[in-house]
Amino acid sequence: MYAEYREVWNTLIAPGSDFAIEETEIRGIPTRIYANAPATVRDVWLSTAQFAEREYLVYDDTRITYGEAHEQVRSIGLWLLAQGVQPGDRVAIAMRNYTEWMLSYWATLSIGATVVGMNAWWTGAEMMYAIEDAQPKVLILDSERMQRLAEHRAEVAHITLVGVRFDAAAEGIAEWSDLLKQNGVLPVTDIDPDDDACIFYTSGTTGHPKGAELTHRGCVSNLWSMIFNGAIAGALAVRQGLAEADAPPPPPPVALITTPLFHVTANNCAAYASTLAGGKLVFMYKWDAGEALRLIEQEKVTAMTGVPVMAREIIAHPDFANTDTSSLQTLGGGGAQLQPDLVSKIDESVATARPNTGYGMTETCGIITSIAGDFFVDKPDSCGPAMPCYETKIVNSNGEELAPGEPGELLVRGAQVIKGYINRPEATAETIQDGWLHTGDVAKQDEDGFLYIVDRIKDMVLRGGENIYCAEVESALFEHPAVAECSVFGVPDDRLGEEVGVAIYLKEGQQANADELRTHLRELIAAPKIPRYMWFTQEALPRNASGKFLKRELRDTLPLDQAS
Repeated sequence: MYAEYREVWNTLIAPGSDFAIEETEIRGIPTRIYANAPATVRDVWLSTAQFAEREYLVYDDTRITYGEAHEQVRSIGLWLLAQGVQPGDRVAIAMRNYTEWMLSYWATLSIGATVVGMNAWWTGAEMMYAIEDAQPKVLILDSERMQRLAEHRAEVAHITLVGVRFDAAAEGIAEWSDLLKQNGVLPVTDIDPDDDACIFYTSGTTGHPKGAELTHRGCVSNLWSMIFNGAIAGALAVRQGLAEADAPPPPPPVALITTPLFHVTANNCAAYASTLAGGKLVFMYKWDAGEALRLIEQEKVTAMTGVPVMAREIIAHPDFANTDTSSLQTLGGGGAQLQPDLVSKIDESVATARPNTGYGMTETCGIITSIAGDFFVDKPDSCGPAMPCYETKIVNSNGEELAPGEPGELLVRGAQVIKGYINRPEATAETIQDGWLHTGDVAKQDEDGFLYIVDRIKDMVLRGGENIYCAEVESALFEHPAVAECSVFGVPDDRLGEEVGVAIYLKEGQQANADELRTHLRELIAAPKIPRYMWFTQEALPRNASGKFLKRELRDTLPLDQAS
Protein backbone atom coordinates (compact mmCIF):
# COMPACT_ATOMS: atom_id res chain seq x y z
CA MET A 1 0.00 0.00 0.00
CA TYR A 2 2.75 2.45 0.93
CA ALA A 3 4.93 1.60 -2.07
CA GLU A 4 2.00 2.45 -4.36
CA TYR A 5 1.38 5.64 -2.38
CA ARG A 6 4.98 6.78 -2.86
CA GLU A 7 4.89 5.85 -6.55
CA VAL A 8 1.79 8.01 -7.10
CA TRP A 9 3.36 10.79 -5.03
CA ASN A 10 6.52 10.83 -7.17
CA THR A 11 4.50 10.83 -10.39
CA LEU A 12 2.44 13.84 -9.27
CA ILE A 13 5.50 15.96 -8.39
CA ALA A 14 7.62 14.99 -11.40
CA PRO A 15 8.78 17.71 -13.85
CA GLY A 16 5.95 18.77 -16.13
CA SER A 17 3.21 17.62 -13.76
CA ASP A 18 0.64 19.86 -12.06
CA PHE A 19 2.50 19.65 -8.75
CA ALA A 20 6.04 19.75 -10.13
CA ILE A 21 8.58 20.84 -7.53
CA GLU A 22 11.47 23.14 -8.32
CA GLU A 23 13.96 25.10 -6.26
CA THR A 24 14.30 28.87 -6.21
CA GLU A 25 16.03 31.37 -3.96
CA ILE A 26 13.81 33.22 -1.48
CA ARG A 27 15.39 35.75 0.86
CA GLY A 28 18.76 34.24 0.00
CA ILE A 29 17.68 30.68 0.90
CA PRO A 30 17.26 27.79 -1.62
CA THR A 31 13.58 26.90 -1.27
CA ARG A 32 11.32 24.19 -2.67
CA ILE A 33 8.23 25.61 -4.44
CA TYR A 34 5.36 24.36 -6.59
CA ALA A 35 6.32 25.38 -10.14
CA ASN A 36 2.73 25.72 -11.38
CA ALA A 37 1.03 27.38 -8.40
CA PRO A 38 -0.57 30.81 -8.95
CA ALA A 39 1.73 33.70 -8.11
CA THR A 40 -0.52 35.49 -5.64
CA VAL A 41 -3.70 35.13 -3.61
CA ARG A 42 -5.22 37.83 -5.83
CA ASP A 43 -4.81 35.45 -8.78
CA VAL A 44 -6.60 32.72 -6.83
CA TRP A 45 -9.54 34.99 -6.08
CA LEU A 46 -9.84 36.35 -9.65
CA SER A 47 -9.94 32.79 -11.00
CA THR A 48 -13.23 32.15 -9.18
CA ALA A 49 -15.19 34.70 -11.26
CA GLN A 50 -16.12 31.77 -13.51
CA PHE A 51 -18.44 30.47 -10.78
CA ALA A 52 -20.65 33.57 -10.79
CA GLU A 53 -23.97 31.71 -10.56
CA ARG A 54 -22.94 29.40 -7.73
CA GLU A 55 -23.74 30.01 -4.10
CA TYR A 56 -20.61 30.96 -2.16
CA LEU A 57 -21.13 32.36 1.36
CA VAL A 58 -23.88 31.30 3.76
CA TYR A 59 -24.49 32.67 7.24
CA ASP A 60 -27.91 32.47 8.88
CA ASP A 61 -30.27 34.17 6.38
CA THR A 62 -27.43 35.68 4.32
CA ARG A 63 -26.67 33.89 1.06
CA ILE A 64 -24.16 35.35 -1.40
CA THR A 65 -23.23 34.00 -4.84
CA TYR A 66 -19.76 34.18 -6.37
CA GLY A 67 -20.99 36.87 -8.75
CA GLU A 68 -22.30 38.96 -5.87
CA ALA A 69 -19.12 38.35 -3.88
CA HIS A 70 -16.94 39.56 -6.75
CA GLU A 71 -19.02 42.73 -7.06
CA GLN A 72 -18.76 43.38 -3.33
CA VAL A 73 -15.03 42.62 -3.20
CA ARG A 74 -14.46 45.05 -6.09
CA SER A 75 -16.46 47.78 -4.31
CA ILE A 76 -14.74 47.19 -0.95
CA GLY A 77 -11.35 47.36 -2.64
CA LEU A 78 -12.22 50.66 -4.30
CA TRP A 79 -13.45 52.06 -0.97
CA LEU A 80 -10.20 51.06 0.74
CA LEU A 81 -8.17 52.73 -2.01
CA ALA A 82 -10.28 55.88 -1.55
CA GLN A 83 -9.31 55.90 2.14
CA GLY A 84 -5.64 56.01 1.16
CA VAL A 85 -4.88 52.31 1.61
CA GLN A 86 -1.98 51.45 -0.69
CA PRO A 87 -0.18 48.21 -1.53
CA GLY A 88 1.79 47.16 1.53
CA ASP A 89 -0.54 48.94 3.97
CA ARG A 90 -2.49 46.91 6.51
CA VAL A 91 -6.22 46.42 7.09
CA ALA A 92 -7.27 44.75 10.34
CA ILE A 93 -10.34 42.49 10.63
CA ALA A 94 -11.86 41.85 14.06
CA MET A 95 -15.17 39.97 14.04
CA ARG A 96 -16.87 36.63 14.28
CA ASN A 97 -17.08 34.33 11.26
CA TYR A 98 -19.43 36.55 9.29
CA THR A 99 -19.58 36.69 5.49
CA GLU A 100 -18.05 40.17 5.80
CA TRP A 101 -14.81 38.59 7.06
CA MET A 102 -14.14 36.74 3.81
CA LEU A 103 -15.25 39.66 1.62
CA SER A 104 -12.93 42.03 3.49
CA TYR A 105 -10.09 39.52 3.22
CA TRP A 106 -10.31 39.03 -0.55
CA ALA A 107 -10.76 42.78 -1.14
CA THR A 108 -7.72 43.72 0.93
CA LEU A 109 -5.44 41.21 -0.76
CA SER A 110 -6.80 42.11 -4.19
CA ILE A 111 -5.45 45.67 -3.89
CA GLY A 112 -2.07 44.49 -2.62
CA ALA A 113 -2.68 45.43 1.02
CA THR A 114 -2.17 43.08 3.96
CA VAL A 115 -4.86 41.65 6.26
CA VAL A 116 -4.24 41.71 10.01
CA GLY A 117 -6.36 38.92 11.50
CA MET A 118 -7.33 39.89 15.03
CA ASN A 119 -8.30 37.20 17.53
CA ALA A 120 -12.00 37.61 18.36
CA TRP A 121 -11.33 36.40 21.93
CA TRP A 122 -8.99 39.28 22.69
CA THR A 123 -9.72 41.87 25.36
CA GLY A 124 -9.52 45.58 24.54
CA ALA A 125 -5.95 45.70 25.84
CA GLU A 126 -4.92 42.75 23.65
CA MET A 127 -6.56 44.36 20.63
CA MET A 128 -4.63 47.55 21.30
CA TYR A 129 -1.35 45.65 21.45
CA ALA A 130 -1.94 44.24 17.96
CA ILE A 131 -3.11 47.61 16.62
CA GLU A 132 0.02 49.35 17.91
CA ASP A 133 2.17 46.48 16.63
CA ALA A 134 0.69 46.16 13.13
CA GLN A 135 -0.35 49.81 12.57
CA PRO A 136 -3.37 49.15 10.31
CA LYS A 137 -4.84 52.07 8.36
CA VAL A 138 -8.36 50.59 8.55
CA LEU A 139 -10.03 48.40 11.18
CA ILE A 140 -13.17 46.48 10.19
CA LEU A 141 -14.95 45.20 13.28
CA ASP A 142 -18.29 44.00 14.62
CA SER A 143 -20.19 45.49 17.54
CA GLU A 144 -18.81 43.01 20.10
CA ARG A 145 -15.23 43.97 19.28
CA MET A 146 -16.18 47.67 19.29
CA GLN A 147 -17.53 47.33 22.83
CA ARG A 148 -14.18 45.89 23.96
CA LEU A 149 -12.30 48.69 22.21
CA ALA A 150 -14.58 51.46 23.49
CA GLU A 151 -12.31 52.57 26.35
CA HIS A 152 -9.43 52.89 23.87
CA ARG A 153 -11.39 54.93 21.32
CA ALA A 154 -9.12 57.95 21.63
CA GLU A 155 -6.06 55.78 20.96
CA VAL A 156 -7.46 54.62 17.61
CA ALA A 157 -8.66 58.03 16.45
CA HIS A 158 -6.11 57.95 13.60
CA ILE A 159 -7.52 54.68 12.22
CA THR A 160 -10.53 54.48 9.91
CA LEU A 161 -13.13 52.26 11.58
CA VAL A 162 -15.77 50.25 9.73
CA GLY A 163 -18.73 48.80 11.63
CA VAL A 164 -20.14 45.38 10.68
CA ARG A 165 -23.59 44.26 11.87
CA PHE A 166 -24.06 47.19 14.24
CA ASP A 167 -27.63 47.66 15.50
CA ALA A 168 -27.47 51.37 14.62
CA ALA A 169 -25.09 53.83 13.01
CA ALA A 170 -22.27 54.98 15.30
CA GLU A 171 -20.56 58.34 15.17
CA GLY A 172 -17.13 58.26 13.59
CA ILE A 173 -17.55 54.71 12.28
CA ALA A 174 -18.17 54.02 8.60
CA GLU A 175 -21.13 51.77 7.85
CA TRP A 176 -20.53 48.52 6.00
CA SER A 177 -23.13 49.52 3.43
CA ASP A 178 -20.91 52.47 2.44
CA LEU A 179 -18.24 50.04 1.28
CA LEU A 180 -20.67 48.37 -1.15
CA LYS A 181 -21.61 51.54 -3.11
CA GLN A 182 -18.39 52.13 -5.04
CA ASN A 183 -18.34 52.19 -8.85
CA GLY A 184 -15.33 51.54 -11.03
CA VAL A 185 -12.75 48.92 -11.87
CA LEU A 186 -10.04 47.74 -9.51
CA PRO A 187 -6.64 48.80 -10.81
CA VAL A 188 -4.12 46.17 -11.82
CA THR A 189 -1.83 45.76 -8.82
CA ASP A 190 1.77 44.57 -8.98
CA ILE A 191 2.08 42.09 -6.11
CA ASP A 192 5.27 40.14 -5.48
CA PRO A 193 4.73 36.50 -4.44
CA ASP A 194 6.82 37.17 -1.35
CA ASP A 195 4.87 40.24 -0.25
CA ASP A 196 2.88 39.88 2.96
CA ALA A 197 -0.65 38.58 2.41
CA CYS A 198 -1.70 38.60 6.04
CA ILE A 199 -0.47 38.96 9.59
CA PHE A 200 -1.83 36.27 11.90
CA TYR A 201 -0.92 36.45 15.57
CA THR A 202 0.46 33.55 17.56
CA SER A 203 0.58 33.57 21.34
CA GLY A 204 3.87 34.90 22.62
CA THR A 205 6.51 33.03 24.58
CA THR A 206 7.45 36.24 26.38
CA GLY A 207 4.05 37.61 27.29
CA HIS A 208 2.90 39.18 24.00
CA PRO A 209 1.61 37.62 20.78
CA LYS A 210 3.80 37.65 17.69
CA GLY A 211 2.55 38.78 14.29
CA ALA A 212 3.52 36.10 11.77
CA GLU A 213 4.05 37.36 8.21
CA LEU A 214 2.27 34.98 5.84
CA THR A 215 3.26 35.72 2.24
CA HIS A 216 1.24 35.30 -0.94
CA ARG A 217 3.58 32.48 -1.97
CA GLY A 218 3.17 30.78 1.40
CA CYS A 219 -0.62 30.96 1.35
CA VAL A 220 -0.90 29.79 -2.25
CA SER A 221 1.60 26.98 -1.63
CA ASN A 222 -0.53 25.76 1.27
CA LEU A 223 -3.51 25.73 -1.07
CA TRP A 224 -1.49 23.69 -3.57
CA SER A 225 -0.57 21.26 -0.80
CA MET A 226 -4.28 20.86 -0.01
CA ILE A 227 -5.07 20.17 -3.67
CA PHE A 228 -2.15 17.75 -3.88
CA ASN A 229 -3.75 15.71 -1.09
CA GLY A 230 -6.93 15.39 -3.11
CA ALA A 231 -4.98 14.48 -6.24
CA ILE A 232 -3.17 11.65 -4.42
CA ALA A 233 -6.47 10.24 -3.14
CA GLY A 234 -8.01 10.48 -6.61
CA ALA A 235 -5.07 8.83 -8.37
CA LEU A 236 -4.99 5.98 -5.85
CA ALA A 237 -8.75 5.44 -6.25
CA VAL A 238 -8.31 5.09 -10.03
CA ARG A 239 -5.43 2.63 -9.58
CA GLN A 240 -7.47 0.55 -7.17
CA GLY A 241 -10.49 0.48 -9.48
CA LEU A 242 -12.61 2.56 -7.14
CA ALA A 243 -13.01 5.41 -9.64
CA GLU A 244 -12.91 5.93 -13.42
CA ALA A 245 -10.02 7.94 -14.84
CA ASP A 246 -12.37 9.88 -17.13
CA ALA A 247 -15.18 10.31 -14.59
CA PRO A 248 -16.88 13.74 -14.56
CA PRO A 249 -15.68 16.14 -11.88
CA PRO A 250 -17.44 15.85 -8.51
CA PRO A 251 -20.02 18.43 -7.42
CA PRO A 252 -18.59 21.60 -5.80
CA PRO A 253 -17.57 21.07 -2.17
CA VAL A 254 -19.57 22.47 0.74
CA ALA A 255 -17.44 23.27 3.78
CA LEU A 256 -18.79 23.92 7.26
CA ILE A 257 -16.42 26.48 8.81
CA THR A 258 -16.33 25.71 12.52
CA THR A 259 -13.12 27.39 13.68
CA PRO A 260 -12.18 31.09 13.57
CA LEU A 261 -11.13 32.70 10.30
CA PHE A 262 -8.22 34.43 12.04
CA HIS A 263 -6.55 30.99 12.14
CA VAL A 264 -4.95 29.15 9.23
CA THR A 265 -7.13 26.05 9.74
CA ALA A 266 -10.35 27.81 8.76
CA ASN A 267 -8.96 30.49 6.46
CA ASN A 268 -5.95 29.11 4.60
CA CYS A 269 -7.08 25.49 4.54
CA ALA A 270 -10.87 25.13 4.53
CA ALA A 271 -11.87 28.48 2.96
CA TYR A 272 -9.11 28.63 0.32
CA ALA A 273 -9.61 25.09 -0.91
CA SER A 274 -13.39 25.33 -1.21
CA THR A 275 -13.21 28.77 -2.83
CA LEU A 276 -10.78 27.72 -5.56
CA ALA A 277 -13.07 24.77 -6.38
CA GLY A 278 -16.15 26.99 -6.60
CA GLY A 279 -17.60 25.50 -3.45
CA LYS A 280 -19.78 26.90 -0.69
CA LEU A 281 -18.68 28.11 2.75
CA VAL A 282 -21.19 27.77 5.57
CA PHE A 283 -20.50 29.80 8.73
CA MET A 284 -21.72 29.41 12.32
CA TYR A 285 -22.11 32.07 15.02
CA LYS A 286 -20.38 29.77 17.50
CA TRP A 287 -19.70 26.08 17.82
CA ASP A 288 -22.68 23.91 18.70
CA ALA A 289 -22.77 20.26 17.68
CA GLY A 290 -26.56 20.19 17.29
CA GLU A 291 -26.51 23.27 15.07
CA ALA A 292 -23.64 21.78 13.08
CA LEU A 293 -25.68 18.64 12.43
CA ARG A 294 -28.65 20.75 11.31
CA LEU A 295 -26.44 22.66 8.86
CA ILE A 296 -24.80 19.48 7.55
CA GLU A 297 -28.23 18.13 6.63
CA GLN A 298 -29.66 21.44 5.36
CA GLU A 299 -26.68 22.61 3.29
CA LYS A 300 -25.49 19.13 2.21
CA VAL A 301 -22.07 19.73 3.76
CA THR A 302 -19.32 17.57 2.25
CA ALA A 303 -16.43 18.53 4.54
CA MET A 304 -16.23 19.54 8.18
CA THR A 305 -12.86 20.30 9.69
CA GLY A 306 -12.32 21.67 13.17
CA VAL A 307 -10.49 20.77 16.32
CA PRO A 308 -10.83 17.07 17.23
CA VAL A 309 -13.40 17.65 19.97
CA MET A 310 -15.86 18.90 17.34
CA ALA A 311 -15.83 15.63 15.41
CA ARG A 312 -16.17 13.73 18.68
CA GLU A 313 -19.17 15.82 19.74
CA ILE A 314 -20.81 15.41 16.33
CA ILE A 315 -20.82 11.62 16.42
CA ALA A 316 -21.76 11.51 20.12
CA HIS A 317 -24.66 13.97 19.80
CA PRO A 318 -28.15 12.55 20.48
CA ASP A 319 -29.36 13.94 17.11
CA PHE A 320 -26.59 12.23 15.14
CA ALA A 321 -28.50 9.02 14.39
CA ASN A 322 -31.53 10.93 13.11
CA THR A 323 -29.62 13.43 10.99
CA ASP A 324 -28.85 12.90 7.31
CA THR A 325 -25.05 13.10 7.17
CA SER A 326 -24.77 11.21 3.89
CA SER A 327 -23.30 14.26 2.10
CA LEU A 328 -20.20 14.18 4.32
CA GLN A 329 -17.06 12.96 2.57
CA THR A 330 -14.45 14.02 5.13
CA LEU A 331 -14.65 14.58 8.86
CA GLY A 332 -11.61 15.37 10.90
CA GLY A 333 -9.62 18.10 12.48
CA GLY A 334 -6.53 20.17 12.87
CA GLY A 335 -5.02 22.24 15.64
CA ALA A 336 -4.40 19.07 17.67
CA GLN A 337 -3.81 15.41 16.95
CA LEU A 338 -6.93 13.25 16.53
CA GLN A 339 -6.84 10.58 19.20
CA PRO A 340 -6.52 7.06 17.68
CA ASP A 341 -9.92 5.97 19.04
CA LEU A 342 -11.58 8.94 17.32
CA VAL A 343 -10.09 7.96 13.96
CA SER A 344 -11.82 4.58 14.08
CA LYS A 345 -15.05 6.07 15.46
CA ILE A 346 -15.29 8.50 12.55
CA ASP A 347 -14.59 5.72 10.06
CA GLU A 348 -17.26 3.48 11.59
CA SER A 349 -19.92 6.10 12.40
CA VAL A 350 -20.26 8.05 9.13
CA ALA A 351 -20.76 5.67 6.23
CA THR A 352 -19.79 8.18 3.52
CA ALA A 353 -16.97 10.04 5.29
CA ARG A 354 -13.34 9.17 5.85
CA PRO A 355 -11.24 10.54 8.72
CA ASN A 356 -8.55 13.08 7.94
CA THR A 357 -6.20 15.40 9.76
CA GLY A 358 -3.33 17.75 9.14
CA TYR A 359 -0.49 18.95 11.31
CA GLY A 360 0.63 22.50 10.77
CA MET A 361 1.28 25.92 12.24
CA THR A 362 0.59 29.58 11.67
CA GLU A 363 4.30 29.75 10.84
CA THR A 364 3.77 27.44 7.85
CA CYS A 365 0.66 29.19 6.49
CA GLY A 366 -1.27 25.98 7.16
CA ILE A 367 -0.37 22.31 6.91
CA ILE A 368 3.01 20.65 7.16
CA THR A 369 1.64 17.10 6.92
CA SER A 370 -1.65 15.45 6.06
CA ILE A 371 -3.16 11.99 6.36
CA ALA A 372 -6.58 10.55 5.50
CA GLY A 373 -8.61 7.49 4.68
CA ASP A 374 -7.06 4.01 4.81
CA PHE A 375 -3.63 5.42 5.67
CA PHE A 376 -5.04 7.25 8.70
CA VAL A 377 -6.95 4.15 9.83
CA ASP A 378 -3.75 2.11 9.43
CA LYS A 379 -1.56 4.69 11.23
CA PRO A 380 -4.03 6.47 13.55
CA ASP A 381 -1.30 8.04 15.70
CA SER A 382 0.54 9.53 12.70
CA CYS A 383 -0.03 12.99 11.23
CA GLY A 384 1.14 11.86 7.79
CA PRO A 385 4.08 12.71 5.50
CA ALA A 386 5.33 16.26 4.97
CA MET A 387 3.98 17.96 1.85
CA PRO A 388 6.17 18.07 -1.30
CA CYS A 389 7.19 21.72 -0.90
CA TYR A 390 9.04 20.95 2.36
CA GLU A 391 12.44 19.68 3.30
CA THR A 392 12.35 18.13 6.77
CA LYS A 393 14.83 16.97 9.33
CA ILE A 394 14.67 15.78 12.91
CA VAL A 395 17.50 16.94 15.15
CA ASN A 396 18.74 16.54 18.71
CA SER A 397 19.47 19.37 21.14
CA ASN A 398 22.86 19.92 19.46
CA GLY A 399 21.27 20.35 16.04
CA GLU A 400 22.55 16.99 14.80
CA GLU A 401 20.24 15.13 12.41
CA LEU A 402 18.81 11.90 13.81
CA ALA A 403 18.12 8.58 12.14
CA PRO A 404 14.55 7.48 11.25
CA GLY A 405 12.65 6.33 14.32
CA GLU A 406 14.61 8.52 16.72
CA PRO A 407 12.63 11.38 18.33
CA GLY A 408 13.92 14.94 18.11
CA GLU A 409 12.80 18.44 17.18
CA LEU A 410 11.15 18.68 13.77
CA LEU A 411 12.60 21.35 11.46
CA VAL A 412 11.02 22.25 8.11
CA ARG A 413 12.07 24.45 5.19
CA GLY A 414 10.06 25.35 2.13
CA ALA A 415 7.70 27.73 0.35
CA GLN A 416 5.11 27.74 3.14
CA VAL A 417 7.42 28.98 5.90
CA ILE A 418 6.61 32.53 6.98
CA LYS A 419 8.86 35.50 6.30
CA GLY A 420 9.18 36.17 10.03
CA TYR A 421 7.47 38.08 12.85
CA ILE A 422 6.80 41.79 12.41
CA ASN A 423 8.87 44.01 14.70
CA ARG A 424 10.46 40.91 16.28
CA PRO A 425 13.87 40.31 14.65
CA GLU A 426 15.17 38.37 17.66
CA ALA A 427 12.18 36.02 17.70
CA THR A 428 12.49 35.57 13.92
CA ALA A 429 16.20 34.75 14.18
CA GLU A 430 15.52 32.27 16.97
CA THR A 431 12.70 30.47 15.15
CA ILE A 432 13.92 30.52 11.53
CA GLN A 433 17.60 29.72 10.93
CA ASP A 434 18.94 29.45 7.37
CA GLY A 435 15.34 29.02 6.25
CA TRP A 436 14.73 26.13 8.65
CA LEU A 437 11.70 26.65 10.88
CA HIS A 438 12.12 25.21 14.37
CA THR A 439 8.63 23.85 15.05
CA GLY A 440 9.18 23.33 18.78
CA ASP A 441 7.60 19.89 18.44
CA VAL A 442 9.32 16.56 19.08
CA ALA A 443 8.64 14.15 16.24
CA LYS A 444 9.84 10.87 14.79
CA GLN A 445 9.56 9.44 11.28
CA ASP A 446 8.80 5.86 10.28
CA GLU A 447 10.13 3.80 7.38
CA ASP A 448 7.30 5.04 5.11
CA GLY A 449 8.15 8.71 5.69
CA PHE A 450 5.13 9.32 7.94
CA LEU A 451 5.66 11.67 10.88
CA TYR A 452 4.49 11.28 14.47
CA ILE A 453 4.31 14.16 16.96
CA VAL A 454 5.36 12.71 20.31
CA ASP A 455 6.01 15.71 22.58
CA ARG A 456 6.29 19.48 22.74
CA ILE A 457 9.38 21.55 23.41
CA LYS A 458 7.59 24.88 23.60
CA ASP A 459 6.17 25.98 26.93
CA MET A 460 2.64 25.94 25.61
CA VAL A 461 -0.85 24.66 26.32
CA LEU A 462 -2.85 23.44 23.32
CA ARG A 463 -6.47 24.04 24.32
CA GLY A 464 -9.06 23.11 21.72
CA GLY A 465 -6.73 24.08 18.90
CA GLU A 466 -5.68 27.39 20.51
CA ASN A 467 -1.98 27.80 21.27
CA ILE A 468 -1.69 29.35 24.73
CA TYR A 469 1.84 30.23 25.78
CA CYS A 470 2.39 29.83 29.49
CA ALA A 471 4.59 32.91 29.76
CA GLU A 472 1.75 35.12 28.51
CA VAL A 473 -0.61 33.90 31.25
CA GLU A 474 2.15 34.12 33.86
CA SER A 475 2.92 37.72 32.87
CA ALA A 476 -0.72 38.67 33.38
CA LEU A 477 -0.85 36.95 36.77
CA PHE A 478 2.30 38.71 37.94
CA GLU A 479 0.53 42.04 37.45
CA HIS A 480 -1.60 41.18 40.49
CA PRO A 481 0.09 42.58 43.61
CA ALA A 482 -0.45 39.44 45.71
CA VAL A 483 1.29 36.99 43.35
CA ALA A 484 4.89 36.13 44.30
CA GLU A 485 5.38 33.11 42.06
CA CYS A 486 3.27 31.31 39.48
CA SER A 487 3.83 28.51 37.02
CA VAL A 488 1.37 27.78 34.20
CA PHE A 489 1.14 24.35 32.53
CA GLY A 490 -1.25 22.12 30.60
CA VAL A 491 -3.64 19.77 32.35
CA PRO A 492 -4.92 16.83 30.24
CA ASP A 493 -8.59 17.18 29.27
CA ASP A 494 -10.75 14.63 27.44
CA ARG A 495 -12.76 17.28 25.60
CA LEU A 496 -10.25 20.00 24.68
CA GLY A 497 -7.01 18.05 24.80
CA GLU A 498 -5.58 20.32 27.47
CA GLU A 499 -6.84 22.94 29.90
CA VAL A 500 -4.81 25.70 31.51
CA GLY A 501 -3.59 25.06 35.06
CA VAL A 502 -1.47 27.22 37.35
CA ALA A 503 0.33 26.82 40.68
CA ILE A 504 0.47 30.06 42.66
CA TYR A 505 2.52 31.13 45.66
CA LEU A 506 1.34 34.37 47.24
CA LYS A 507 3.50 37.07 48.77
CA GLU A 508 3.87 36.97 52.52
CA GLY A 509 1.02 38.82 54.20
CA GLN A 510 -1.00 39.04 50.94
CA GLN A 511 -4.30 37.32 50.19
CA ALA A 512 -6.10 36.44 46.97
CA ASN A 513 -8.46 33.69 45.88
CA ALA A 514 -9.20 32.08 42.53
CA ASP A 515 -12.25 34.23 41.80
CA GLU A 516 -10.29 37.42 42.43
CA LEU A 517 -7.40 36.33 40.19
CA ARG A 518 -9.72 35.26 37.39
CA THR A 519 -11.47 38.64 37.54
CA HIS A 520 -8.05 40.28 37.34
CA LEU A 521 -7.11 38.17 34.30
CA ARG A 522 -10.33 38.94 32.41
CA GLU A 523 -9.13 42.51 31.96
CA LEU A 524 -5.80 41.41 30.52
CA ILE A 525 -6.10 38.21 28.49
CA ALA A 526 -8.69 36.39 26.40
CA ALA A 527 -11.09 34.00 28.11
CA PRO A 528 -9.56 30.71 26.82
CA LYS A 529 -6.23 31.64 28.44
CA ILE A 530 -7.67 32.04 31.94
CA PRO A 531 -6.70 28.98 34.03
CA ARG A 532 -9.46 26.50 34.69
CA TYR A 533 -7.38 24.98 37.50
CA MET A 534 -5.64 27.00 40.22
CA TRP A 535 -3.59 25.59 43.07
CA PHE A 536 -2.35 27.80 45.94
CA THR A 537 0.80 26.44 47.55
CA GLN A 538 2.04 27.10 51.07
CA GLU A 539 5.69 27.06 49.98
CA ALA A 540 7.72 28.54 47.15
CA LEU A 541 7.36 26.59 43.90
CA PRO A 542 9.96 23.86 43.17
CA ARG A 543 12.75 24.80 40.76
CA ASN A 544 15.55 22.97 38.98
CA ALA A 545 19.25 23.78 39.25
CA SER A 546 18.98 26.59 36.69
CA GLY A 547 16.13 28.20 38.61
CA LYS A 548 13.29 27.19 36.28
CA PHE A 549 10.00 25.99 37.75
CA LEU A 550 9.44 22.23 37.54
CA LYS A 551 6.23 22.39 35.52
CA ARG A 552 6.04 18.68 34.75
CA GLU A 553 6.45 17.82 38.45
CA LEU A 554 3.74 20.31 39.39
CA ARG A 555 1.37 18.95 36.76
CA ASP A 556 1.93 15.37 37.81
CA THR A 557 1.69 15.87 41.59
CA LEU A 558 -0.99 18.52 42.17
CA PRO A 559 -4.34 16.71 42.66
CA LEU A 560 -7.22 17.93 40.49
CA ASP A 561 -9.70 17.67 43.34
CA GLN A 562 -7.72 20.27 45.28
CA ALA A 563 -7.72 22.87 42.49
CA SER A 564 -9.83 26.01 42.77
